[in-house]
Amino acid sequence: MEKMRFSWATLGCGAIACEMAEAMARLGGGFHGAAARNSERVRAFAAKYGIEKVYEKPEQLFRDPDVDIVYISTPHNTHAPYILRALEAGRHVLAEKSITLNSDELSLAASLAAKKQLVLAEAMTLYHMPLFKKLAERVRSGALGALRLAQLNFGSYKPYDEKSRFFNKNLAGGALLDIGIYALSCARWFMSAKPEELLSTVRFAPTGVDEQSSILLKNRAEEMAAVTLSLHAKQPKRATIVFDKGYMEIFDYPRADKAAVVWTADGRREEITAGSAGDALCYEVLDMEAAAAGETDAMHLDYTSDVMEIMTRLRKSWGLKYPEEA
Repeated sequence: MEKMRFSWATLGCGAIACEMAEAMARLGGGFHGAAARNSERVRAFAAKYGIEKVYEKPEQLFRDPDVDIVYISTPHNTHAPYILRALEAGRHVLAEKSITLNSDELSLAASLAAKKQLVLAEAMTLYHMPLFKKLAERVRSGALGALRLAQLNFGSYKPYDEKSRFFNKNLAGGALLDIGIYALSCARWFMSAKPEELLSTVRFAPTGVDEQSSILLKNRAEEMAAVTLSLHAKQPKRATIVFDKGYMEIFDYPRADKAAVVWTADGRREEITAGSAGDALCYEVLDMEAAAAGETDAMHLDYTSDVMEIMTRLRKSWGLKYPEEA
């Protein structure tokens, strides 16, 4: 696997930032600097991963001339302000999902990134998995025929805790932004155009965030997707992508490294493998660096924007606003 070429700093030092630091180590690199709200926690994080600089304030991170790319993994509702400040300082930005709260925030950030000629991207693992790239080639070949339907499930069992980020409205909690974004991003990967027709039903948690939902999507090509989400019921992370001549089954699709194609004519089952689930964040880092170098447009901000528009429309139909949006 390739080696890292750029200098990164992280804003946030939670579980996913730890995974990212470990992925960077496998790529022969690491974070140059780190910042977070809790000074003790970020110092412990820096010590654990051999990080050279600890910033007292995010602005010190953004203004560090040695930083090329800022990685943001703070709560969803803090992303947009941090993204704008990082872009204004001339830094490329990779932000964890969801990249912003709503489509207005993302549109503003995307416009600034374009003006500054910087890369802005969401850390959506499946866009960078070798398996998904291989499956996309298979779809483009026409061997499977036209896409008809995508069915996607994602369910976790989280005990109710009004203070946890999953259920806390003040931390932009809820199933849609936390896990639904994976299912919608997977659907968008295979659909030939963004969905325009939306139908849904939702169940709210006691805290007022979306706990469970069923979502139907259709685009102008009449390709459809059905998505089922829950934060209070375990489901397999399975995607079934149905075409005229067969269907794909993708297992643990957020970081998938295996799938199967079942052919309609004779029931033949073809196993497809590519990459490794354990290297998911490595692929993400390498694609981000290639984009920052101007070598590729592999970060798919267009798909991210489409998914954010869907989620914004869904929450509007549900009457779900976060405090920052009031």
